[in-house]
Amino acid sequence: MLAVVLSLLAAVLFAAVPTASARTQAVPTATLTEITNFGTNPSNLQMYLYVPDNVTAHPAVVVAVHYCTGSGPAMYNGTEWARLADTYGFVVVYPSVTRSSKCFDVSSPQALKRGGGSDPVGIKSMIDWTVNTYSADTGRIYATGISSGAMMTNVLLGDYPDVFAAGAAFSGVPFGCFATTDGSEWNSACSGGTIAHTPQQWGDLVRAAYPGYTGTRPRMQVWHGTNDDVLRYPNFGEEIKQWTNVLGVSQTPAVTDTPVSGWTRTRYGATGDRAPVEAISLQGVGHNLYTTGMAARALAFFGLDGSGPAPQPQPGACKVTATTNAWSTGLTASLTITNTGTTAINGWQLAFTLPTGQTITNGWGATYSPSSGAVTGTNATYNGTIAPNASVSIGYQANHGGNSAAPGAFALNGKTCTAS
Repeated sequence: MLAVVLSLLAAVLFAAVPTASARTQAVPTATLTEITNFGTNPSNLQMYLYVPDNVTAHPAVVVAVHYCTGSGPAMYNGTEWARLADTYGFVVVYPSVTRSSKCFDVSSPQALKRGGGSDPVGIKSMIDWTVNTYSADTGRIYATGISSGAMMTNVLLGDYPDVFAAGAAFSGVPFGCFATTDGSEWNSACSGGTIAHTPQQWGDLVRAAYPGYTGTRPRMQVWHGTNDDVLRYPNFGEEIKQWTNVLGVSQTPAVTDTPVSGWTRTRYGATGDRAPVEAISLQGVGHNLYTTGMAARALAFFGLDGSGPAPQPQPGACKVTATTNAWSTGLTASLTITNTGTTAINGWQLAFTLPTGQTITNGWGATYSPSSGAVTGTNATYNGTIAPNASVSIGYQANHGGNSAAPGAFALNGKTCTAS
């Protein structure tokens, strides 16, 4: 009798706990739905969700971020993402700002740091809610946006490189370009196109958002009109400098073409639809450049158009040999990077962590930044290409406080290398 009672009790309890399928069915399909209580949300964002009737098992997720004065529903009504979701079965998340400006926070120190607070944290909570509810594919999460949403796309990819596979930014600015410390949302120098940095400096701003991260970085597609009078056109070139540096590819395009009259498309690091970085310049077009068909091109860049999963822009296998020669307070280190893959590496960044107490004072064969802690060495102009089975040698001089060991782990363009 006791066994029967326990069995019945278990059945009742199990029936009372909603399954993932039941939770999914609770959100209406083919209509925009507001989701509340989705998780940590320090800036009181609203979350809107679109789930197509034919949502796939373990769907991809596209985060579509609106422009200043806009909203999640406006982004839903004014773009093609919901229609494309109907065709391809992915889920669309539409974050929506509640502050009076209706602009996303892309300027505060909190926004420009992983887990720092403000809008990026709320958007990450929306993604987590969607992944948990729909068993979404965590390898196929993407961000896209227009104007303020494009700037947030840059910020999201910088703050959460381990979350996103790629982004597409329409009329935006580089990560960190809008940074302010006085509480204001607007940076006139950046919007005016007068802020310029070296690729390394731009890349360092992104890397500083998640210090020590050496994993795969998301690919980036950027769009800009030459006559943009809100976020001036020079920001387009600065975005290219930033993301080619972050992804460790050459700033020289692998291919340039004209897919539409008046458009100039450049691809960096590869020639196909899913290059590490793709940039589209629109001649004579202003800030409001988003037109029919552009979302489909971003979808192809994401790899969600039925052509298969997007390949990651990483080299094949790699090996790093490291040795040091030390004296009382200093040392020299010699590093040999070997491409043990089957394809050439065109542009590289080597990430490693210096032992405690070591500080680089000078180096050769690469530019090193920062000088201590988690360091990134970026190729020189003469050694950026490493053919299969070929090697390059670099090195540095450093001070030490007693520990003169060589670094023990390395990642090349985000891929872990064998260390010897």
